[in-house]
Amino acid sequence: MATINETLTEIMDIEGALATSIVDSTNGFMLGSKSRVNSLIDLEYASAGNTELYHAKQKIMKALNINEKIEDFLITLESQYHILMPIPQISGAFIYFVMDKENGTLALARRKLHDIALKIDF
Repeated sequence: MATINETLTEIMDIEGALATSIVDSTNGFMLGSKSRVNSLIDLEYASAGNTELYHAKQKIMKALNINEKIEDFLITLESQYHILMPIPQISGAFIYFVMDKENGTLALARRKLHDIALKIDF
């Protein structure tokens, strides 16, 4: 079983990775985080803010009677992709991942994040 730090290191090995955190959506707190030295992302603030997005989408799905699991959220900026990937084994936890658009491949990053999320068990 990998530790949180080992899992974050594996996520940061994804090509184009700028920053990542593992977030507990029950309180918006990070369980852990890593970022590149040149990353200007305030992961604590972003993780808490993305928790609100996570809850808003769940509320909308419930109101619309959509009984499916969220695979991921994708936010596309001019120079970055932001991905929120729920961790199926840990209720309310998700991976927050920021990737440089020019230095990474979105499809590959989503696949790797999915694989990592499925094996998380800490």
